[in-house]
Amino acid sequence: MDYDEALQYLLSLGHETLAIKLGLRNTRLLLDSLNNPANSFPAVQIAGTNGKGSTASFLDSICLQAGIRTGLYTSPHLESITERIKVAGVEISHEDFARYATTVRDAAHRLLDNSDIDALPTFFEHVTAIALVAFREARVELAILETGLGGRLDATTAVEASVCGITNIGFDHEEYLGNTIESIAAEKAAIIHEGSTAVLAPQTVEAYKAIITRCNEVNVTPVLKCMTIELVSEDGRCKVTFETRNDTYENVWLGLRGRHQLENACLALQLAEVLRGRGFRITREAIVKGLETASHPGRLELFGETPVFLLDGAHNPSGAKALQEFLNEFGRHPLTIIFGTMRDKRIDQIAEHLFPLADDLILTEIDNPRSASKDTLLAVAKKINRRNVITTTTSRDALELAIEKTPSHGMICITGSLYLIGEIRSQIRQSEKRLQKTT
Repeated sequence: MDYDEALQYLLSLGHETLAIKLGLRNTRLLLDSLNNPANSFPAVQIAGTNGKGSTASFLDSICLQAGIRTGLYTSPHLESITERIKVAGVEISHEDFARYATTVRDAAHRLLDNSDIDALPTFFEHVTAIALVAFREARVELAILETGLGGRLDATTAVEASVCGITNIGFDHEEYLGNTIESIAAEKAAIIHEGSTAVLAPQTVEAYKAIITRCNEVNVTPVLKCMTIELVSEDGRCKVTFETRNDTYENVWLGLRGRHQLENACLALQLAEVLRGRGFRITREAIVKGLETASHPGRLELFGETPVFLLDGAHNPSGAKALQEFLNEFGRHPLTIIFGTMRDKRIDQIAEHLFPLADDLILTEIDNPRSASKDTLLAVAKKINRRNVITTTTSRDALELAIEKTPSHGMICITGSLYLIGEIRSQIRQSEKRLQKTT
């Protein structure tokens, strides 16, 4: 297969957000048929509700500064599926992706033809296997894996990573993980297994109890953390002093914006210290520089100045609250918010955090079968007495309207879903270039 054929094959397996089949049997059989690529390198797995991708990006940046050849696997992507798979900080080429996808497809079809499995592995199971094969072929020294959904039955858990990180846990994907924080935390904490090392971000009492229960079941003593904040820049970057059980890191300017990134950065820092204890050469300097140079597109990402664009995929109540706090502290006015999300999200709660902040609110549908309709979003806006709301059926129309309505000294915030960010990000860059030509 070439790249386009590989992409079409993966999409034929069912949409990633709808054709979800949680379970490890098919993934394990698929990896076995590929001669267990994950046996070729140690791995860190990161689970949680918010901050998984940011923590993984911080840790990858640290390891790259330390000269460690990493494989980074994250999801979802924004513009190209190859964004999900990076080797030594660089996403794999279309040609390599197609080659590895062909290998994984052939292995999956052999399993099906031999009746070893009843149905082909899912989109996410395929892409996870593609990433692991790519990492083996690239001879990575460490894989950093962001959990897709949950933990106990997620495809990445088949790797049985020796180091585990748990970010903050809140409500999301309740239809799969349960309707209480305790049940959600238990699903995510299941990535912790005997012989592993677990590092925890701060948690609610309910989540912490569930995670500690899992740690006790598998005889793991978790690593906890602390930090202090020194200063915040005008664009929302924090200067922080971290204090761990091993060291103090003073006056670190984080590469990612927002106060909520303090927890993710400290989690990555302590994961790095754990890796150092397992034989990786990660110096104090590499940790500091890695935290300062980390990047993660679509998470409080700023573009341009006239107006400024802010992209943040806040897709659940806790993510929306973090964005609300950022906008209250660093947002510009007039503020135009473009919002689109999935119909299975807690839209009312997300809207309560974000809709009142906008001078102009534009609600749009996303090109995704799970997208909430504009009528659904409008009904939510009316519930919180939001007036002067505009709806569009496409993100392109929403962006054009936002640019038309927002003065040069204002801000346009695109939020509600990473899938919306993915649709609109390239359009923003193109619009920014057009605006620069006319000023």
